[in-house]
Amino acid sequence: MKIELLSTFLEVSHTLHVRIAAENLFLTQAAVSARIKQLETELGVLLFDRSQKRLKLTAEGHRLNKHAREMLTLWQKTKLDVGIAQHNSTQLFVGSITSIWDVVLQDWLIKIHRNLDDVCLYTNTYSSLELRKQIQTRLLDIAFLFEPTYSEDVITEKVATVPLQLVSSIENQQVSEIENFITVDYGESVNSQFQRHFNELIAPRHHMSQPRVALNFILDVGGSAYLPRQLCFEYIRKKKLFVVDETPIYEREIFAVYLVQNQKISTIKDALQIFPYIRS
Repeated sequence: MKIELLSTFLEVSHTLHVRIAAENLFLTQAAVSARIKQLETELGVLLFDRSQKRLKLTAEGHRLNKHAREMLTLWQKTKLDVGIAQHNSTQLFVGSITSIWDVVLQDWLIKIHRNLDDVCLYTNTYSSLELRKQIQTRLLDIAFLFEPTYSEDVITEKVATVPLQLVSSIENQQVSEIENFITVDYGESVNSQFQRHFNELIAPRHHMSQPRVALNFILDVGGSAYLPRQLCFEYIRKKKLFVVDETPIYEREIFAVYLVQNQKISTIKDALQIFPYIRS
C-alpha cells in the first residue's frame, strides 16, 4: 500500500469533500477519487458513504483513519531517522501532555540542545492514553506523564516533583475574597485534593488545561490559580504575583516512560540525566 494513498484518504476524511481535498493536496479531483478507489479496492471495503450530498466515513473508514495516522507517523519517523543517519545524529521522539510541557519540559529541551549536540529532537503533545500507546508502538521514545505506568515492557522513572501553590495578582488576598479563580488541570489527584480542601469556598471562573495560559491570563486581567512554583517564582519575586497565605501546597510528580528494549536507551538515559528539576 502506497503512502500517498493513505495521506489522500486522511485529507478526504478530514475535509469530507473531494474538491477541497484536491486543492489542499494540489491534485485534480479525478486523481483524488482514483486514489480513494484504489485504496478501497486493495482493502476490499467502502471507506466513504457516497449516498448523501456530503461524504461520510463508513465504519471501515473510521477504523482505517486511526491506523492510517499511526502508519504515516511511523513513516515520517522512519524518513527522519534515515535522513539524519548520515550526520551521525540520534533522533529522539518526545511526547507529553500539554501541562507538563509548560511546567518543566521547555527548559529540558534547551539543556538537550546545549549539551547533547548529536541529538535531533522531535516533540509532540498527546493525551495520557495516546502517550502510553505511542510508547508501546515505538512512535515515541520518551513520554512524560503525571501518573506512572506499570508494565514489564517499559521503564517508568520519576524525573521531577513540582510544588503547586495558590497565587494571586492581589497582595494579602484571603481565600474568601477570591473571585476570579482559574482552575488548571493537573490530573485527578490534585483535583480531588482541591475539592476536599476548599469545597465551596472557591468557585472557579475559568478552566484552562495549560498553566502558562492561566499565568498569562492572570498577569493580564488579574485573578488567582494554583501554579507551579518554578513557573511563577520570577513573578512572585518581582511582586507581580503573591502567594495566598495559609493555603495548602500540592505536589505533582512527573514520570518519564520509555521502552526497556529501545536502541536509543543510552541517549534516553543521557537526556534524562540533565533533567533540570528535583529527582527525589
